[in-house]
Amino acid sequence: MQQQTTGEPILLGGMTIQFLVEAAQSGGSISVFRCDLPLGSRVPAPHSHDGFDETVYGLRGVVDFTVDGKPSKLGPGDILFIPRGVVHGFSVRGDEDVSILCASTPGLFGADYFRELADVMSAANGGPPDRAAIFAVMTRHGLTPAVPAPA
Repeated sequence: MQQQTTGEPILLGGMTIQFLVEAAQSGGSISVFRCDLPLGSRVPAPHSHDGFDETVYGLRGVVDFTVDGKPSKLGPGDILFIPRGVVHGFSVRGDEDVSILCASTPGLFGADYFRELADVMSAANGGPPDRAAIFAVMTRHGLTPAVPAPA
């Protein structure tokens, strides 16, 4: 078995994302990343995934998810399965930072998505990010925003 290496942390909207297994390391079967979400982190717009399922495992704190219109809280040791095509979103509320472990199967989702979003946020120079650019990045990486793209 090949030893996996951890990728460089990606900073995005207050979040820190670190890939533990990239798709290329797993022969395309899975990608796994840790996401550290301080209170007040900017999180992605509600969306669905076109070609992969996502499983989320709570490591620290409580994150509020909405999956297919149903709310649920994910805390340490909790697991949530999100099938492809199902609209979901999440928010960080409460009184402590959150850490989650996410796995996408098959491994179609990777670090480039987060790096490209970080570039869009950086280009905003502290102002509101370009929504059309964000939606373009999402679409390019197999995510379908639940709200219409800006005209």
